[in-house]
Amino acid sequence: MTMATTRLDVATPEAMAELGAQLAGLLRAGDLVLLSGPLGAGKTTLVRGMGAAMGVRGAVTSPTYVIARVHPSLVGGPALVHVDAYRLQGLAELDDLDLDADLDSCVTVVEWGTGVAEALAETRLEVRITRSGTGETRGVELITHGDAWADRADALGAAAGVAT
Repeated sequence: MTMATTRLDVATPEAMAELGAQLAGLLRAGDLVLLSGPLGAGKTTLVRGMGAAMGVRGAVTSPTYVIARVHPSLVGGPALVHVDAYRLQGLAELDDLDLDADLDSCVTVVEWGTGVAEALAETRLEVRITRSGTGETRGVELITHGDAWADRADALGAAAGVAT
């Protein structure tokens, strides 16, 4: 399986939302995006930027207590399925959400998905966010898995360049 990594620093929450908007331009129906990082790292801010750029309905907020939210497209694109796996005990509980029924027609983003949601799709984008020292700057790794991302690698690097 093809795998590639792009690393960048994101200085502000606004830049994190802009990175999300840039990534949204590369996402297609059927894509799975797994987000990891500590509390307050910017995972939901990134998804908020994705949702705004995708033209989805509803405010993108953390789905921690509802587990999953579906944001239908208002512009004829794929819906955004935003999942928070923080409270899930494993793949069995994730399977209970029937996310695989929507995978082909939606963009599915799973916060806290590492170690839980990889089995949903071999082809995926992982976004790992870490705190870089003091202040708001975050280190972000964009890790692609699978050949479906191979034709988007250059565009992914360009999107990453916009956010720094």
